[in-house]
Amino acid sequence: PMHRGAPRRLKIGLFSRERKDLAKVEKLVCVICGREYQQEDTEYTCLSCGREGILDIRYDYEAVKKTVTRDRLRSKSDYSIWRYGELLPLSRFDLRSYLQVGWTPIYQVERLAHYYGLESILIKDDGRNPTASFKDRASAVGVVRALEKGSRTIACASTGNAASSLAGLSASVGLESFIFVPQRAPQAKIAQLLIFGATVIVVNGTYDQAYDLSMDVCEEWGWYSGNAATNPYLIEGKKTVGLEICEQLDWEPPDVVIFSVGDGCTIAGAWKGFKEFYELGLTRKLPRMVGVQAEGASPVYRSFVTGEKLETIIPDTIADSIAVGKPRNYIKALNSIRESRGTMVTVSDEEIINSIKVLGEKAGVFGEPAGVAGLAAIPKLLEEGFMEPGEVVCHVVTGNGLKDIQSAMKAKGTLISVEPDIEDVREKLHQRTSQGGD
Repeated sequence: PMHRGAPRRLKIGLFSRERKDLAKVEKLVCVICGREYQQEDTEYTCLSCGREGILDIRYDYEAVKKTVTRDRLRSKSDYSIWRYGELLPLSRFDLRSYLQVGWTPIYQVERLAHYYGLESILIKDDGRNPTASFKDRASAVGVVRALEKGSRTIACASTGNAASSLAGLSASVGLESFIFVPQRAPQAKIAQLLIFGATVIVVNGTYDQAYDLSMDVCEEWGWYSGNAATNPYLIEGKKTVGLEICEQLDWEPPDVVIFSVGDGCTIAGAWKGFKEFYELGLTRKLPRMVGVQAEGASPVYRSFVTGEKLETIIPDTIADSIAVGKPRNYIKALNSIRESRGTMVTVSDEEIINSIKVLGEKAGVFGEPAGVAGLAAIPKLLEEGFMEPGEVVCHVVTGNGLKDIQSAMKAKGTLISVEPDIEDVREKLHQRTSQGGD
């Protein structure tokens, strides 16, 4: 498989000074009512619409055009999300973590493409980030913003990945982290939290209840909220995946990009990245975005299909990272899918489990359930005529499979027990072959 990336280089000097070529944040705009704010007016959400009033950060793009060019990017030696510093809403780059976040590999996998009947499929493996998930992109920006605001404590609620990510990135910059998790969070993800020194608060309830509690606590005690779904700064970190894909593919974005959807901020962030490079004139086309939800946790999909306001549900899926019954950033997600002429699909837990096996066997990449859910949608997208076999498809694996080994064991697990004798090995392998095993 083709690996398009670049050597990871750590230059300590880059961390000791502030950047002078930063983007100027022009305003923050509410996605519901359109009310505009300056950075000092509000940190998280619209003052008129409350927690549902998600904000979008807008920059002075005319100024950005002068500093973000193909040649300028080629000359940079920092292969991480910080190479896109001119498009991130921060001023104190000297406060950033030394952990290498972003510039994850993208592979062209012929065997996987053949399996799905495609000419080309690209796998962007974000399980290669420091805490093994896509969420590190958001957390890396979030911890710097918290420090800029003078905070020493940060908190969030998560089903797992965002929690371990925020805990790990917080540990690297000396922030104290408090993490609210629902009872169903996988043990591997809980283990990461404890190792990173986070204070873990297990909520006897759903992710959505844990989320509301974390927001209440942040408001009550003045902690910085690291909840990406309602913090506009964190979603800016997520958009770097779109920027990277464009640059790694020589400024030729894929025709279709597939993401699993939980709260909605991941696909919305990626779309913003694609759109910003397009509007800056660095790319000549935009991809169509596909959002994939589990059948047992599909409130955004239902809203997309019916055109009605989102209804809260009780989620039931093996894919814990997208087991969200009350998505907070669904408006941005729906806007990105519709604006890109994309679509949404639901997949069953059985299809998700099978996709773990398919990705592992055909590509050598180990993804967690939510990280492979998009692959399960490919046959449906072809069948419905949304995309053609000749189009270039990119699927982003948002988390490493070691995060949830219980689900992985359901995907495939025939063990062969033998005596320490070569003849027994020969006999057992012969038996498996004669029984049609692989």
